[in-house]
Amino acid sequence: MSDISSDAYSVTAEELRQFIERFEHLEAEKKDIADQQKEVMAEAKGRGYDTKVLRKIIALRKRTPDDIAEEEAVLDLYKAALGMQ
Repeated sequence: MSDISSDAYSVTAEELRQFIERFEHLEAEKKDIADQQKEVMAEAKGRGYDTKVLRKIIALRKRTPDDIAEEEAVLDLYKAALGMQ
């Protein structure tokens, strides 16, 4: 291997190592955040809150009002078709 291609390889290998290490660091942070979220839900459950409902509210807060209204309208239509209203 020539010196030029060897140097190019070492730079590429170092850059690759940096990408991998950055990704691994983010994975560790993501796990820490997930653990913290579990702790919050455990605390809420311990205080008597329904965590299933809390998760639904969190999901709803991420959506637009129009999107929610459209889904609720379709849900009402389907329920009416099945005689559930």
